[in-house]
Amino acid sequence: MALAQDQRHQDGWQTVHILAERVGFEPTCRNYPTIRFRVGAVMTTSVPLQIPFLGSVPGTPISGAGILAKRGSTRGSELRAIGVAAGTLAIALAGLQAGCTPEPSTLDQIRARNEIRVVTLNTPTCFYLGAHGTEGFEYQLARQFAAELGVKLVMYPVATERAMQAELAAGRADIAAAQVTSNEEWRHVGDASAPYGHISQLVVYGKNKTRPRGTIQLESAKLAVRAGSPQEETLEKLKRTVAPTLQWVQTAPLNADPLADVDSGQADYALIDDREFSFAHHLYPNVLLGFTLPEERPVQWIVRRGAHDLLKATNRFIHNASISGRLAKLALDQTGDVRPFQYEESREFQAHLTERLPKYQPLFEAASATTGVDWRLLAAIGYQESKWNPLAASSDGAGGIMMLTSDTAQAMGIADRSNPAQSISAGARYFASVHDKIPERIPEPDRTWFAVAAYNVGFGHLEDARILAQTRGKNPDSWEQVRDQLPLLGEERWYSLVKRGYARGWEPVQFVDRVQRYLTLLEWQPGDGVAAARPLPSTQIGDDPGA
Repeated sequence: MALAQDQRHQDGWQTVHILAERVGFEPTCRNYPTIRFRVGAVMTTSVPLQIPFLGSVPGTPISGAGILAKRGSTRGSELRAIGVAAGTLAIALAGLQAGCTPEPSTLDQIRARNEIRVVTLNTPTCFYLGAHGTEGFEYQLARQFAAELGVKLVMYPVATERAMQAELAAGRADIAAAQVTSNEEWRHVGDASAPYGHISQLVVYGKNKTRPRGTIQLESAKLAVRAGSPQEETLEKLKRTVAPTLQWVQTAPLNADPLADVDSGQADYALIDDREFSFAHHLYPNVLLGFTLPEERPVQWIVRRGAHDLLKATNRFIHNASISGRLAKLALDQTGDVRPFQYEESREFQAHLTERLPKYQPLFEAASATTGVDWRLLAAIGYQESKWNPLAASSDGAGGIMMLTSDTAQAMGIADRSNPAQSISAGARYFASVHDKIPERIPEPDRTWFAVAAYNVGFGHLEDARILAQTRGKNPDSWEQVRDQLPLLGEERWYSLVKRGYARGWEPVQFVDRVQRYLTLLEWQPGDGVAAARPLPSTQIGDDPGA
């Protein structure tokens, strides 16, 4: 608030001191005549104006100001003072108009630089590098928002929530998006959007422990929770309200997952987000759901402080995405749950052998002749990807029989992924190129299974798993040993050690297992097939880890 101090002197002068209000780093314009001196665009000082009183009307200020003008003893002196004051006022007002050009709004700045900057975390529920490019709920939502604003999205991960807060405070990020629930620390650096979701809080337990069914059982048990997490705040609230003797063990953010403590028996229970558990239960199949806390946790974006127009645009976007159903669909698409393999699929596969494969087998055989990859292996990959449906599409933008992204299709030189001939040809060439990246010293069939895994998760994540295998004393050239390391890419204490970060590492393991199963079923079919230059790896039907 600007402050005016009215002082009257013995000589009849009145001095009005105007102290400029500062918002951020710029003064707010006011309709009073303060002369401001500027260096560039930064305010340095304000000079108080002295306003003389007319002798005929003492105490009535002139509608202007004269700088250090002296009161004369005659009417002429007073007129000269009025002239000086009027001229000074005109100069002051002109300076006000020239110096108070409104600063561009946050949205104007974002549009001027043609990008919105979003800071996040490298986690499965937020942002990670998938087989077909960047994935994650927060990434997909932020991409839609950037498209609505008509600008590019610049999204980057940092290590912790505290680091995200530092990015907002420094003005390097416009928005923080990482399944955040606003609290006092966040309110210091930004303003929370309207919630775009509410996440259930789950109490989970080890398979060999007694299942908890209510909060009262937590008070007498050893409970694990990630330090500094929203779940810890939930426990603190429970302790203040309904469970005064509640105790828990804090797990350091980069050391181990609370579920690992439950899985190893070091803790009886853990508290975890529903969305996070949809990914984590693949890593810890012996950790089961006990019960759900009655209060859900709201999740919000945090917009940097002072960006009121950006906050308003964010809330409008969230509202529209909610009522249109886009938010619900995105949440469903970005879950960690995958449909487990059921033995009934074998019967479905047999039906598709009759109904669909005859149309596409010549295309698989032609691609085999070009690339040297056995047509049955290509067909098995195609079935796992799309069930030989040329119009199949995934939530991450892949499509066609071989489920290619637009980038891969462009790299392979095809224009229509829904065209079966183009899709199968491009998919075969892409698989062959991935296979050629696998070191030649790796014997078959391992080299082929590495290539199939890389086709699903990406070559970079496969290399990360091989590096993990080597650092843990395993054989990086053995598929059986590397397949055990791939799921670790979903666990923070391991993916934080590798170059490409988080991956849904259980998926390529399941992908390879199912391709092997379909390949075996194809091998059982009558007919000689087509001889391939590249030897067909042997397979065994075993239990599917996804079942």
